[in-house]
Amino acid sequence: MKLRASVILASGLVWLGTAAQAAANLEQRQELLARLLHRLPSSPPWEEWLERTGELPPDFDTLPRLADLPDPLLRADGRVVQTPEDWSERRQELLGLFAYYLTGTVPAAPGNVRVGERHVGSDGPVILERLTLEFGPGHQATLGLELIVPVGPGPFPVFLTQHNHRAWALVAVSRGYVGCVYAGSDSQDDTGAWARLWPEHDWSKLTRRAWAASRVIDYLVTRPEVDRQRIALTGHSRNGKTALIAAALDERIGAVISSSSGAGGACSFRRFSEAQFGEGIELLTRVFPDWLHPRLRFFAGREHQLPLDQHQLVACVAPRPTLISTALNDNVESVWAIEQTYQGALPVFTLLGAADALQLRYRAGGHSTRAEDIEAYVDWLDAQFGRRPLPPARRDLAAAPGSAIPAPIFPTYTQWEESSGERIRPEEFPDRSGADLLADDDGVALTDPAAWPARRQEIRRRIDRALGEPPPGAVGQVSHYGAEPNAEAALLGRAAPPPELVRESLNFGNYLRADLYYRTNVVGTDRRLPVFVWLHPISVSHGYVAGYDRGEKPHLALARSGYAVFAFDQLGFGSRILEIRDFYRRYPRWSLLGKLLRDVRAAVDAVSSHPRIDPAQVYLVGYGLGGLVGLHAAALDERVAGVIAVAAFTPMRSDTADKGTGGLARWTHWLPLLPRLGGFRGHEARLPYDYDEVLALIAPRPALVITPGLDYESTFEDLRQCMTRARRVYAWLGAPDSLVFQRTEDYNHFTPELIWCLCGVETIR
Repeated sequence: MKLRASVILASGLVWLGTAAQAAANLEQRQELLARLLHRLPSSPPWEEWLERTGELPPDFDTLPRLADLPDPLLRADGRVVQTPEDWSERRQELLGLFAYYLTGTVPAAPGNVRVGERHVGSDGPVILERLTLEFGPGHQATLGLELIVPVGPGPFPVFLTQHNHRAWALVAVSRGYVGCVYAGSDSQDDTGAWARLWPEHDWSKLTRRAWAASRVIDYLVTRPEVDRQRIALTGHSRNGKTALIAAALDERIGAVISSSSGAGGACSFRRFSEAQFGEGIELLTRVFPDWLHPRLRFFAGREHQLPLDQHQLVACVAPRPTLISTALNDNVESVWAIEQTYQGALPVFTLLGAADALQLRYRAGGHSTRAEDIEAYVDWLDAQFGRRPLPPARRDLAAAPGSAIPAPIFPTYTQWEESSGERIRPEEFPDRSGADLLADDDGVALTDPAAWPARRQEIRRRIDRALGEPPPGAVGQVSHYGAEPNAEAALLGRAAPPPELVRESLNFGNYLRADLYYRTNVVGTDRRLPVFVWLHPISVSHGYVAGYDRGEKPHLALARSGYAVFAFDQLGFGSRILEIRDFYRRYPRWSLLGKLLRDVRAAVDAVSSHPRIDPAQVYLVGYGLGGLVGLHAAALDERVAGVIAVAAFTPMRSDTADKGTGGLARWTHWLPLLPRLGGFRGHEARLPYDYDEVLALIAPRPALVITPGLDYESTFEDLRQCMTRARRVYAWLGAPDSLVFQRTEDYNHFTPELIWCLCGVETIR
């Protein structure tokens, strides 16, 4: 009896403890929601959903932190998918995650699709049918459909698309396809009324439209003219997202083309957020609140804790042929992010013996498509359906390694290894985790600031070795010849500055284009201005112009404040995307970061010789990748008067796998800026240099380092310790106040408020 009482008592204590923990957890989540509502711009539809459902953010303390793309072949219980049978189970697991976080749930196939109204006509060699499908409870759900059927013996492959892509279908009909156009787009959408028929489901608008495609297929497979094994679904932009969702859900779709689907489509959120000047989760869920599930908005700024990502949605289509079409300068997506999604999904296609079924297609220009693009899409479908082969070595396509089709644009670590022939052996390098900045490489303490130049050279030599072997170079001349044409400037969103600003287009360095901005009120005067060289983050489509629409563009705000601003696209971005494709073939012993730094040095050359600029007041300001570049450039070029770096780095030696930031892989494998450091993964303490040393080389010149309060690519405590170490050098050189470290209360994005803070910062004199 005593034993039973003690068990009951113990159970009660456990329950009380669990209840108390749950109450504390609930309170924490309520506090987090309050912070989110304060931090994020207002979104009335989202706030109404919160009020209606009582939904709270997830317990982020229990969600894994994974900056890399989640492995699609790693199951939730830790088991690795090794067979096609294993993948079938994993696919269902992933579709459940997508239903919860992105798409919402969908009803089962109704099984009662029938034709209501039907009108049949002809137009020369085709039969035109307009009909209404009826299905669901009491056949109350309706869906408009148009069929354009070639006259002749079938069965024909099907080109299925949404209403506003009817002209696409006409191209396919000319190539011997049944054109099938359904009312599931903004131009005509019959799916909005379905929510009341299935109130138990929380499907989003794009998911309803995806489910509509399946109801069309329910009908198509009853038609004798239709080749059931050759039904292709296509879509562009938001319809490209719809197409991916539909193909993931319905295995009867034999091939899918997702064209410029961007964020929430083929751009993984971890690689295309506001931190990359992209249309990230915040903007997507605020501007288009009904496209995807409202639950997604909780992850704005916390993309690394989203339990899934878009490469896994693409993987759910495997092994069926999947073409992802992307435009180089489309501001709703990023070629680099698309390629990362491709690489992330490829292992699933490979496991299923269909590596070449996943392909990318590149288009010139922006978001729009042309007739040639659709003809090329049909070329690709013809090849997948065995109708005729693709033209050989299509340069606009990329497929799996070993394919005859060329590789993606952005280089990889493996390509660098193959081109350079280098293999880094970290065990040959000393452990520098406890190294003292104020001691030489032999550990001998410095006793006099006069010894600093020699110490500085030691550090610089180690940085230079990591940057690789630069090719010969000479100082370029500034010229208007080779400046950016207006048509390209218009494509990239910089052809028409505000009337109070001058935009002077120039050519500098190794035939590079730049724009110099300054206020019109200095025209006609001999006034010389301080200048900011603006260094943008990973901003693939538009380079130095922010792609997403959140306040005034940084370069314009800085120029409006009274500074001159020198802005140019860094290698691999904006007007220079294709330039990066063969970099390591051309310069196998150099590094991308080395090239970026040479371009910044050329920018300093250019502004220092410009009659409008004060050469003693050349400052660098960078965000993300641009901040990383700016810190290195200031460290290696003493003409730079000062530097501002926002969300630029986390110390490398402490950036180990357990931190959840992505570690060295961010700059050695994902985007191989410094591939020579790739061999130090797992041996970070032996890295040849770190950011405290970079900052020390800038001393005693002013440096402002700003870190967001929420940044999954950085660890605040490590940053703080790094700054403390670097401050010792600043103090030793008599400039203790010239190194400033600030932390914002926002997540990682470049806000208008931050820009105006930079414009008035006292550190830059």
